[in-house]
Amino acid sequence: MNEKCGRTSGQTIPLREVDAAEIISLIDNSVDFLSTVEREEVKQVRRWVKESRREEWVKEHFRLPMAEHGFSMLIRVFRKGDSHSILFDAGGSSEGVVTNAAGMGLNLSEAEAVVLSHGHYDHFGGLLSVLRVVNKEGLPIIVHEDMFKTRGAADTDGTIRKYQDFPTDNQVGPAKYIRAKKPHLLADNTILVTGEIPRKTDFEKGFPQHRALIDDKWQPDPWIWDDRAIVFKIKKKGLVVISGCAHAGIINTVLYAQHITGTPNVYAIMGGFHLAGKECEPRIKQTVENLKLINPKLLVPSHCTGWRGIYAIAEALPFAFICNSVGNLYLL
Repeated sequence: MNEKCGRTSGQTIPLREVDAAEIISLIDNSVDFLSTVEREEVKQVRRWVKESRREEWVKEHFRLPMAEHGFSMLIRVFRKGDSHSILFDAGGSSEGVVTNAAGMGLNLSEAEAVVLSHGHYDHFGGLLSVLRVVNKEGLPIIVHEDMFKTRGAADTDGTIRKYQDFPTDNQVGPAKYIRAKKPHLLADNTILVTGEIPRKTDFEKGFPQHRALIDDKWQPDPWIWDDRAIVFKIKKKGLVVISGCAHAGIINTVLYAQHITGTPNVYAIMGGFHLAGKECEPRIKQTVENLKLINPKLLVPSHCTGWRGIYAIAEALPFAFICNSVGNLYLL
């Protein structure tokens, strides 16, 4: 194992249980508005919008959301009559999150914070548009210092495809970056940003094609140490773990969430699992075997999981698996 890893003092994080949660998929790689979903925890977009908005609003304003290569979720948690909302990631395009949210009648200004999972363009591309809509002085954006690196990926011929630059401090004003490497609590201690995730498994080895520009030279950047996940705990159910891309490995991510919260029971695992591509697909089998051991009640692999990984998970854990679509509402 690479010796560089996130560490805590050994004490568990005082994460408060929530009574319930709602998660809305704002951006993902696919949409499916037709297939049936036989889980009471999941409502497709046409259904929940119709149930929550007046008929006149639906006829005049509702628009089906669009998919793109990227990820974003609006997360609401409820505890003792109070509620808190955060936005996790901001998609890849400049307007995708804002457009989809408006078409579903969502008010992004309810977000108390924005959390970015890591510094890749398909997770921060819509950030500046989101901030203009939210328009809150001092809105915290939880980031890691490595997100500000100049990054890219090596093509097969050795050329480097440079990624989009991460927004500067000045660009995000009047919001404010909060730089955090360690676990970070939000929303009255009900939502946890994991901080750096230790690499413990022997099969989750990062992505060797990633590069970072260091001292004017493109250097290997396989581990993406700024990769973090969102965790919260639902009363009588267990942990919900949401990853953006899981560059640390989705199993490493879940193991760390269990460790720092002192909670073995995992109710749901959602988000990108990064099992797509020839470098990552060989780890699908071991990932699935470990997911079976964790035994979540809800599994929603999306974004960079890829169709092979999604298919393997659906086949191995059919009663937990949900195929995500942009616009899905999860009632946990």
